[in-house]
Amino acid sequence: MRRTKVQLRRCCGCEMLNPIADRRARAKGRAGSMTVQPMSGGLYTVHAFEDLAVGRSESLMRTVMERDVALFAELSGDANPIHLCDHFAANTKFGQRIAHGMLTGSLVSALLGTRLPGPGAVYLSQTLTFLAPVKIGDVVTARVEVVELVAERRRARFFCECLVDGKAVMEGEAWVAMPPKPRD
Repeated sequence: MRRTKVQLRRCCGCEMLNPIADRRARAKGRAGSMTVQPMSGGLYTVHAFEDLAVGRSESLMRTVMERDVALFAELSGDANPIHLCDHFAANTKFGQRIAHGMLTGSLVSALLGTRLPGPGAVYLSQTLTFLAPVKIGDVVTARVEVVELVAERRRARFFCECLVDGKAVMEGEAWVAMPPKPRD
């Protein structure tokens, strides 16, 4: 497995991760490349609309690592020092660096796209409320649950939440368009 090299830059007297400079360096062939590993490690199950029922749920757990935050900053372009600079973040109400809210939200996307409903589902909309910060090293449990089915439009509404130590750090809902049942 290749490792991603992330350059540092100065921020308020300390060094912070610099995902933008790292992206430019990689474009010029001077740094490592990002690798993505499948979350499930196996084959995907395709769920059709007919397979869903209100109350059905799925979850996943992920430890938020420093590398995740650096890569998300690079991918999104959000290099806010509250995510990347220890010195800056120490002087905020959180007292330390925190993960991007949408990094936490992306776990919902992972669930919807790979587990429930899974491949073929089209993410139509999402509302999220961030309730508490997620810190580097936190183990996040993301969970989605079917709360409404609209048969004539083949759509499903999901309740979405992320928990750390059993406490909600994010919640919301998502609408998903479902694929037709595959033919045998």
